[in-house]
Parts: sequence; structure tokens; C-alpha cells
Amino acid sequence: YPIVTTLLAAPRVKAVRAQTMFNDSYVFVVFEDGTDIYWARSRVVEYLQTIAVRLPANVHPAIGPDATGAGWVYEYALVDHSHKQSLADLRSIQDWHLRYQLATVPGVAEVASIGGFVRQYQVNVDPNKLLAYGIPLSTVIDRVKSSTNEVGGRVLELSGTRYMIRGLGYLKSLDDLANVPVMAKNGTPVLIKDLGTVSFGPDMREGVAEWNGEGETVGGIVVMRYGLNALNVIDGVKKKLAEIKGSLPPGVEIVSGYDRGGLISESINTLKHSLLEEAIIVSLVIIVFLFHFRSALIPILTLPIALVISFIPMYYLNVSSNIMSLGGLALAIGVLVDAAIVMVENGYRHLSERPASGGEVFGEINSSNGPVLHKETDASAGKSAKKAVERERVRILIDAAKQVGPALFFSLLIIVVSFLPVFLLEAQEGRMFRPLAWTKTLAVGFSSLLAITLVPILMVIFIRGKLRPESENPISRVTQALYLPVLRLCLKYRKTTLLLNLVFLVVTFPLMFRIGSQFMPPLFEGSSLYMPTALPGISITQASQLLQEQDRILRSFPEVETVFGAVGRSDSATDNAPLDMYDTTVMLKPRAKWRSGMTYEKLIREMDEKLQFPGLTNTWTMPVQNRLDMALTGIKTPVGMKLQGTNLEQIQQLGAQVQQILSGLPHVRSVFAERVSQGFYINVEVNRPEAAKYGLTIADVQHAVESGIGGMNVAENIEGRRRYPINIRYQRDFRDNIEELSRVLIATPSGAQVPLSEVAKVSFSRGPAMIRDEDGQLTGYVYIDLNTTDYGGFVNQASNMLRQKLQLPAGYTYQWSGEYEFQLRAKERMKIILPVVFFVIFLLLYMVFHSLTEAMVLIFPTFYAMTGGLILQWLLDYNFSVAVWVGYIALFGIAVETGVVMVVYLHEFLDKRIASGRPLTDADIHEAAIEGAVQRLRPKLMTVCAVLASLIPILWASGIGSDVMKPIAAPMVGGMITSTIHVLILVPVFFVLMKERALRRGTLRPETSNEEG
Repeated sequence: YPIVTTLLAAPRVKAVRAQTMFNDSYVFVVFEDGTDIYWARSRVVEYLQTIAVRLPANVHPAIGPDATGAGWVYEYALVDHSHKQSLADLRSIQDWHLRYQLATVPGVAEVASIGGFVRQYQVNVDPNKLLAYGIPLSTVIDRVKSSTNEVGGRVLELSGTRYMIRGLGYLKSLDDLANVPVMAKNGTPVLIKDLGTVSFGPDMREGVAEWNGEGETVGGIVVMRYGLNALNVIDGVKKKLAEIKGSLPPGVEIVSGYDRGGLISESINTLKHSLLEEAIIVSLVIIVFLFHFRSALIPILTLPIALVISFIPMYYLNVSSNIMSLGGLALAIGVLVDAAIVMVENGYRHLSERPASGGEVFGEINSSNGPVLHKETDASAGKSAKKAVERERVRILIDAAKQVGPALFFSLLIIVVSFLPVFLLEAQEGRMFRPLAWTKTLAVGFSSLLAITLVPILMVIFIRGKLRPESENPISRVTQALYLPVLRLCLKYRKTTLLLNLVFLVVTFPLMFRIGSQFMPPLFEGSSLYMPTALPGISITQASQLLQEQDRILRSFPEVETVFGAVGRSDSATDNAPLDMYDTTVMLKPRAKWRSGMTYEKLIREMDEKLQFPGLTNTWTMPVQNRLDMALTGIKTPVGMKLQGTNLEQIQQLGAQVQQILSGLPHVRSVFAERVSQGFYINVEVNRPEAAKYGLTIADVQHAVESGIGGMNVAENIEGRRRYPINIRYQRDFRDNIEELSRVLIATPSGAQVPLSEVAKVSFSRGPAMIRDEDGQLTGYVYIDLNTTDYGGFVNQASNMLRQKLQLPAGYTYQWSGEYEFQLRAKERMKIILPVVFFVIFLLLYMVFHSLTEAMVLIFPTFYAMTGGLILQWLLDYNFSVAVWVGYIALFGIAVETGVVMVVYLHEFLDKRIASGRPLTDADIHEAAIEGAVQRLRPKLMTVCAVLASLIPILWASGIGSDVMKPIAAPMVGGMITSTIHVLILVPVFFVLMKERALRRGTLRPETSNEEG
């Protein structure tokens, strides 16, 4: 409590959580996001120093490693195939050999040990013999403390040689300890062995490790330093393990229990495969639409150039290649070629349809029939004609690039700038999506620069040879034949068209309220974490037996590769698990090796059904997700509750009520409220007046309880590089039941010894098994395991139920926590980000067209894009999450870009009619809109198909890592379909209405320069 309340005042501290158990206490300080970890550690050390005088004399707080529980990147087990090594031997190998070797790997903060037995010298004293010899236990402790030590006696020079003097006194064997003299009686020494027994034994255990249901083992946990590259650290650990493999005893093998490197590598490979598929499909789309391989090479070449250039600033920004950074490139591929596609198509069309000098058509000049130019007798004249034709070709291509270049640059700029608000995301979601935002922004930004620099040059180089007019392109003929009558009909019945689309919007948007919500889509990690919780008071023997049985059942599933189970905690400050908490990592085989029709959800359901043990409440999650949730909130399930108040028993009662209320709700797999006041105790309550009669103080009695009953590590023996504690306590027969405890003898100042029962009351009682404190308030946790990912919907339903049925006393509160806590934070942030996105898009549109009306018209595609996104999101059963909203933000920019391209082409054909000089009529506007929409259908369809083709491989991907990208891509795919329909139909309708109105007002004027004249 004093530590928590003091650290709450430290700068930039967001929360302080404490957990106190028997013999141990953990305090977790959560700082504001972005705080330098070493600055934060310095503040913690500084504040701990200020309260040292307020702590009990034997309490010495120490700061943990520069890591968190999320840094558990690699776990391993020691398996003895020879069956010659004991658990104590394996633990010694881990503690004194493996741990220090692995600690040398760059990036490793610590290597924690779990399981096995820590070797200990044990002196078990017979209190009756102490009584017979008249020796108090404190004397035995003092003699043992002074029996193992070495000293230095400076130096001595003999015959010109310098000798260093040392006094050797470390124990060499159990016999040395057994023969330590305690006192001499009548010239005869009384040795330790005369007062009891001396043996090797295990220190008190707080954790057990188990492998594949085969029995107990010893494990190690590699904890990575905060903020480092996990893959590099894991590779270093594997190399070091390979180096020290030969130094292990025969038959002992190090096996991997958990390897986050596999998750990282497979996720990256999944995205790389999707990137390759996207590039191939986009290239095919371009070739099919243009029917000209050389022209198709231009956008195809700009794609890898834009990607490669993007990696340069990524390197200097320290953005590594991971699932999110590569995901940003995957989302951007279709957009990267948009500008090149439109520019190339425009140049191709101009060159294939425009007359050259002398009346020829470039399409005919470059056709298979050969040039139309007549053969000249004068060679120089022929060369001059060819040069003139070439100059004309270059001029037409440059003019075509100038015509659409500015609008394309600004449309890509809209995509870039509209995505910048993603950088406003904070905390965990900010760290997750900033790499994606960086890569997508950089790639699209560079592609926009390439569109106005490199692409025109490539057009001059590649757009030559056999050019087919668009009228000869079968795809163009088919699409125009389908599109033209629909467009004419919609332009004829403009009001009906607008009304139908408005109805479509009104009908579709209610889908938003039928779709669930969550913080992030769950990432399938290729493994599962089974974390059941037992009731307090379970013995370590029973916990170990249950652990082995659980692991044996899990290993029996054909989809399971390995099972590495643990109960209790390791010797790490990052692990605060009590003995009633299990932590079993289940590594799964590749999906190709699973039973037919098996899914992860179905597998977990089968496992849960087979692992129903009395007194255990099951919880299923995944390793990385769990470590992050526990590090940030303390809750091990995606949804949990924190009950706070002033009395632990009342908190426990409220938790039990919450458990009962929520257990009956749909989608609840299990609910477990911590039994914070159900620990089992044997109390030794000192009777002060009776103790005073014998001259005993409270400290005298408690020392007997602590040392004689509990046992004390009074010294440490050094064996080479190893250190083993020496423990002294009464023999088991004198402390294994409450009656024997009552008869424990306590030495009085007079030399007499009295039974404990004479000066204290020994009794059973119940008390706190664990005390949680959050921000200075007593706290109890409720863990809720769900078989749905609609966490927002569940919390809303549960909150309504609790308001009706749970009566909170004054001074008691509850709050939802776990991943849901992040969801609330992200939701509030999105309320800021989304309006910023729309404002930025609108502002850029106004800057491009200098018209509020046209800016309003072009903002509409975002709403129609959202309808398609909602429909596909609902069909694919994706909840709203940060990932989905990032997909919508990316979609809005692309939807506006397609609208901008359409308006540019509509203006092009209208400007031609205005430039003709004859009076303009409504029919002229009508026909100009049809010509601009139909004759420029190919570039619009190419850009849309390129974007869709780049996103579809993400939707069909099934590898590890695809779970995060699919919810981003889904609204983009659905939205591109509906926004394209809107752009092809409604934008011309709005355009005609605007221009007819301008014509009536007399304000109609050319909006773009006609570069073709």
C-alpha cells in the first residue's frame, strides 16, 4: 500500500497495480504511452528510495527487468530421455548453465526458470534433543551461519615469492555440515547430526512445469527487452541453444515449448505471398484491358519502383518488415498503379485515335498494315518525315499526360492526406497501425511523384508499335454496350435515380447497428493458451497432478504438436501467477494437417468439453494476446471486470453475484470471480500476558514460528559457480499437524523451553489468498471467457443485466476491463479521427475544383462506399474494430479518387462543346456527360479492377496473419463495388444537374484547359 500510493504521484504514471501473495508482492507501474522505459525506471527507483524508511526492516523492493510479460518470446523445456537426471539436476542445469548462457544473447532481459526442485541443504532439527541438550534453536542457526565461509589474509613474501593467504571454509559435503559443532559438553562436542538429520532436499516451490502430459520437467522463459525486434532476439536464442547443445548431459534435450518467431515469420510470409499474388493479378488486369503489352509494362514497372523506394524512408524511420508494415503495402498496391493506368490509357487512346501531321492516324501508322506514308525517293525527306511523326507522337503523349496529370496528382494526394489521421491513433492501436500508415502513405506518396515524373518518360519509350483503337478492344466494346443504356436511362430519370439511391442508403445504414464491435480482430497465432483457474488453497502436489492430466488430454488431439504446461509462477518479476493459475501453451500443427472440417473455434470447443474438472474454471486465449492484455490491464481474458471497494469479503461476495448473473448470458463460455478472501491459514496468535510471564516478547515467539516451523535459509554454500541455500527447521513429525505445532518448544531467557500452546493460540482460519490493489483501492477481478468476438455487444447486454440485478453498497464500484478497455479508448479516438478525415477530403476537393458544389458531389462516394463496405462486412461477419475503421478510412480516399477521375473526364468533353463557340443546350450537357462517362469507361474500370484485384488475394488468404488484414480489406472491397456504381451512375447525374443549373444562371464556363486543340 505505501509503495502503490507513493508511485501514484510519480510523473506520467497512468495506473499502479499491486498483487500480494504469501511471501511475495508485485507492483506494476503503467506509464503513459510513449514514455521512455529507462526514464520511467529511473523515476520508480527514485520514488522507492524515498519510502524505504516506511517499509518493514526485512522488506527490500527491487525493480524487475526492463521488460514486460509481453516480452515472453521463447519458452523451452529440458527433457531427459535417459531418465538418469533428477528434477533437481535439471533445475541446476537450467539455473547455473543455460540461464547465464542465454542471458548473453543481445536483447534478452532475463531467462526465468520454472519447475523442478531448487537444491537445498536441509537441517531438520529434533526439538526434543534441543531440550535434552539445553540448546536453543537460535544457537544452531548461528553455528550453521558461521560454518561456511572463506576469508583473505592479505599476502606473505617467502623466498622472493608473493603468497596470498586465504582461509578455506566452504562446506564440501553433507558430512561437513553434519559435523558442524554446536557446543561442547564435558569436553565432548555436540554436532549438528546429534540434534537432527542433514540431507539434500527441495526448496519451497511456487511453480511446476510439465511436458506433453509425460510428467514434470524444468522449463525456461526467455524474456525480451522492451521495444526490441523479437525475431532477431529469438534467432539469437536459437543459435545460442544450438551452440550449448553439446554441453548437456547425455540424453538431455532442449525442446521448444513456445516460439513467437514462427508466428512472426509465417505472418510475414503470408503477406509476402499476398503481395506477390496482388502484383501478378494487377499486371494481368492491365494487360487484359489495354491489349498492348508494351503499354502495360509502364504501370507494371512503376509498381516495384514505388515499393522499393518506400523501403528507404522506412529504414530511417525504424519501421521494420512486419505484418502491419507489409499490410500497408498490400493495401496500397492497387492504388500505386492507378495514376499510371489512367495516364497510360489516356496517352494510348490519344495516340491511337488522333491524326498525325499529314492526316494519318497514329493507330494506322503503327498498325500491322504498315505505315500509310508513301515511300520517298529522297532518303533525307523520308527521315525528316519520320522525325516529324516521332515529334508529333511525343507531343501527343506529353499533352495527354498534362491533361490528366494534375488531377491524378491531387487525387493521389487526397488518398495520402485522408489516411494521415490514422497517425492520431494512440496507445496499443497506434503502435499497431502506425507501421501500416507509414508504408501505405509513403508508397502512395512516391507513386504520385512517379506519376508526374517517371510515367511520362516511360510513355514516350513504350507506347509505340501496334496500337488498337479502343473501339477494337473487345472488353471495352462489351462494357460500353452494357453501360451506355443504363446511363442513358438514369440520366433520363434523374430524380428517380437519386431517390432509389437515397432509399438504398437509408436501408443499408441500419446494418451498422446489427454488426458487433471489438477492439481488434483476433489474430490466429498458430497456438493456444489454456488458462484454467482453481479455487485458492490447492496444494502443489494436486496442482501438479491436475496439470499432467490436462496436458495428456490436450496432447491427444491430432491437431496438437506440443503441450508445455505450467502452474504457479516462474522466478521472474514479469510472472505474478498464483499457484491456482494454470498456464498451458498448446502449439498447433499447420492447418493442412488438421482433421477435415476442423476450425480453431471447433477445436477449442472440443478441448473445453474434455477438460471439465471439478473446481476448475476454463479460460482460452492466445499467447501474445494474453501477455499484452495482462501487461496493460491485469486481466487475462478479453473481457473482464474489476470490482473495487474497502473490504475484501464484500468484494468477493459482489464477485460471486456477478458470476452468477453473467453465467446465464448467451456466448458465455465461463465466468470466474476471484475468491480473494478464501485462503486457508493456521494462525498463531500470541497471548501477550502469558508470554510475558516467561519473559518472551512477540518477536521471540514469531522467530520460533518463522524458523522452527516455516524454516529459514540461514546461509548459502558455494560449490564452484553454483550457490545453494542452507535451511534449518524442525523435523516434519513436529510440524505436520496442528497438535504437533502446538507442542513446538520455545526457548525462554532463563534457558527453559515452553510449548507454543502455553504462550499462543494455534487455530485454523480463512483469510485473503491474495490481495489486489489498483490505484490505492482494494480490487477483485472477474474473468469472462466468451465464444463470440462481439465484446461490445456482450458488455452492453451484461451492463443492462447488472443494472437490474446487482446492488452495489456505498463505496463500491465496478468497471469493465480487458481488451474491452482498449475498445472504449479507440472508439472515443475514432470520434475525432473520422470527422477529420471527411474534413480533409472536402478541403482538398475544394482546392482542386474551386467549387463547393462539386466538392459536395465528390464527397458522396464515401457514403456509398460505406454501404458496400457494411454489406460485405455483415456478410463476412466481421465486427467493427480499429482494423475495420482503418479499412474504411483507406476506402474513403480511394472512392473520392475514382470520383475525381470521372469528373475530370466529364469536364473534358463538356469543355470541348463550350470551346466550339455555338450556344450550349441541356442536350449538349447531357451528351457531353454520356461521352465523358462512356468513352472514358476503360480507365475508370481499370483503376477499380486494379484496386479490387489487389485486395481480393487478402480476402482469400488463409495463412497466419491474414486474420488482421481481412477485416481491413473487406470494407474496401465491398465499398469499391458500390462506390464504382455510384461514380459511374450518380456522378454523371449530379454533374448534369449542376451544369444545367449553371447554364440557366449563365455561369457555365470551361473547368479544364483543352490540351487537344
